[in-house]
Amino acid sequence: MEETIAVRGLVVDRGGRRVLHGIDAGVPRGSVTGLLGPSGSGKTTLMRAIVGVQVITAGTVTVLGAPAGSAQLRHRVGYLTQAPSVYADLTVRENVRYFAALQGRGRAEADQAVRDVGLASAAGQLVATLSGGQRSRASLACALVGEPELIVLDEPTVGQDPVLRADLWAQFHALAATGTTLLVSSHVMDEAARCDRLLLIREGRLIADDTPAAIRAAAGVDDLDEAFLRLIRAGEAGGGGPDGGGGGA
Repeated sequence: MEETIAVRGLVVDRGGRRVLHGIDAGVPRGSVTGLLGPSGSGKTTLMRAIVGVQVITAGTVTVLGAPAGSAQLRHRVGYLTQAPSVYADLTVRENVRYFAALQGRGRAEADQAVRDVGLASAAGQLVATLSGGQRSRASLACALVGEPELIVLDEPTVGQDPVLRADLWAQFHALAATGTTLLVSSHVMDEAARCDRLLLIREGRLIADDTPAAIRAAAGVDDLDEAFLRLIRAGEAGGGGPDGGGGGA
């Protein structure tokens, strides 16, 4: 299995407390991997480490064969944060065309990215006039327009209606089918079944790294939510609870 992301012994301390406790994980190339866990479990901190904007205490993070954050990765990795990262005084189209130009892409690619996220009818609107869900989609279009090899998405479906959520997940899998690797975080367990592989994190510890089917089988249940609960309880019974500090953002 060729890995796009390799995390080994990752430890992160923030504000005098330990947020990630020795994470070991891998993300296969050309897959949609879900990073699942409750709010405050450390998902965002792990994603920040993967894109190279988080100071780490120990361990290594390798992305596309290079250390996370390396200059050579700037045009190969797309990152969508929870907070929309677009200019409020520009239209959707102007935002995406601007980011396309930074990536050496043209207007046609930008306009296609706008259509791909379901914002064609709002392309001429100022971002300041959009709803929160629409702003998130505008940010997603900006992340996708450069056709990065790795796309890291921090809760991209929050605030989206069920139909659009389904459309976005279909797009994620279409991208993976072309060889793009996607790491998608969520605290909504019903999205877990949409992933090829799952990383389940709680209180800064990785409690599962496998396919949804394998995680169900290991827990002895068909429901992924119940499987997650059983894995948590098994870890607590085996003394795998936190050793102080709790989780993180």
